[in-house]
Amino acid sequence: MRIACCQFNVTFADPRANLDRLLATLRQQKELGVDLAVFPEAFLTGYCVRTKDDANQISLSDGGAAELGEITQACQALGMHVVVGYASNEDGKLYNRAALISDTGSIDTYAKTHLPELGYDKFVEPGPDLPVFETKFGRIGLLICFDLRQPEAARLLTLKGADLIVLPTNWPDGAQMAAESISIVRAVENRVFLATCNRVGSENGISFIGRSKIIDPLGNVLAA
Repeated sequence: MRIACCQFNVTFADPRANLDRLLATLRQQKELGVDLAVFPEAFLTGYCVRTKDDANQISLSDGGAAELGEITQACQALGMHVVVGYASNEDGKLYNRAALISDTGSIDTYAKTHLPELGYDKFVEPGPDLPVFETKFGRIGLLICFDLRQPEAARLLTLKGADLIVLPTNWPDGAQMAAESISIVRAVENRVFLATCNRVGSENGISFIGRSKIIDPLGNVLAA
């Protein structure tokens, strides 16, 4: 399996612009032989809000059904898998979600369980579980950003049989330790592959550091 971590800036509160960039990127990555394209946390929506009203405004209605539907069509047409993050409104409850979309059209989602007191996460519900998803490439577990800070989440995915853990993230300036050290430790201590996909640029006064990585079970950085 060839993985691409698509480390981009995000257009705040403009799902159409972000979705169009994702779809164009998928076509480019297909030509490079990529099987799984990973995009950052909250890529479709943006993340840096200050109020509950702002959080509601950027969240995708109906859990992002329309947007995920377009991505699913592209995955089926191109024969690719995608992991992408987004702010989700589900019957009035907000979640920070990542979706794993397969080339068969299946959609599996994970809601962030460890929520820092900042940005969109100040206003969302924690996810109820830590699932592992079966794919033709093996078992994939999803975590989102701050989930990586606590060792138990990655460990639980490993105990459930994950071969690969994928982490869409929004690491801001100051999170270099997570990007450069914690991610490698999580791969080594669990003997799993780990792909982290951060964003770059800035949003509402917050700057992001990039430093995405694909790490093997021995802690070797395969790409960064």
